Amino acid sequence: MMHGTKILLITVMLLGMPEFAQAEEKKIGVTLDFTYMSKWMTKGKEGYGQQGALFKTINLDLWGTGFGTAVTHQEATASGYVNKERFNYSIYYGNSFFNDQPFKTKYRIDWTYKHYPNEPRDARNTQEWKFAFSWPDILPGGLTPKYTANYEYPAGSNYDNRAITGWVHRFGLGYKLSISQLPEPLNLSAEIAYRDGLGGGSVDHDWSHSTFGISTKLKITDKLSFVPALYHQISMDDSVCERDLTYCILSMKYKF
Repeated sequence: MMHGTKILLITVMLLGMPEFAQAEEKKIGVTLDFTYMSKWMTKGKEGYGQQGALFKTINLDLWGTGFGTAVTHQEATASGYVNKERFNYSIYYGNSFFNDQPFKTKYRIDWTYKHYPNEPRDARNTQEWKFAFSWPDILPGGLTPKYTANYEYPAGSNYDNRAITGWVHRFGLGYKLSISQLPEPLNLSAEIAYRDGLGGGSVDHDWSHSTFGISTKLKITDKLSFVPALYHQISMDDSVCERDLTYCILSMKYKF
């Protein structure tokens, strides 16, 4: 199955290759991101229990071609989760098609290698594909339907974590609410997730959770911005999360 997925990614990347010819005058865009999460929810599950999380990311936009790469270091805000400290190494490609049509489709494909430095390589390391789509013009009133699929599996053959393999499907709506008192609109979001095998036999194949969010961007300087966000998760499957949760995400972004 993943052989076909890799062929799909290569095909999409080849379709974007002509953009390199138009990118000679553009520079590599660099964004540094420092993010605090009062709780890290990983596809509906509490990743660090009661603890929050810190994410430090460097993202490279490769000459405006749609290709990019990122490295993230993540860790809990308190002790007890040293074995879940992680580095994420990602490459991605984003673009759009049917640009002059009401069903214009924006998409992005990510591949990520997840490395746990304090664990044996065959115990936790995984690979993940993420396929994200949105249709900004298909509905009236500024509503944007979204669909995201995540597929995660062990980083190598015969790994101890091979039972975790599976999908998560997320269906959502986004809306930008402009308020005269704010320099940037409020980004409202709602989504429902179906967990399809990810996590092994202990996790049901079922609708796992719904998440509602609000965020905005506050520009501090031309290069520095602060992005606060607030989310509420309604948990629907106890094998993923047993309670409803409210949490915040605060990000500082510096773009070169």
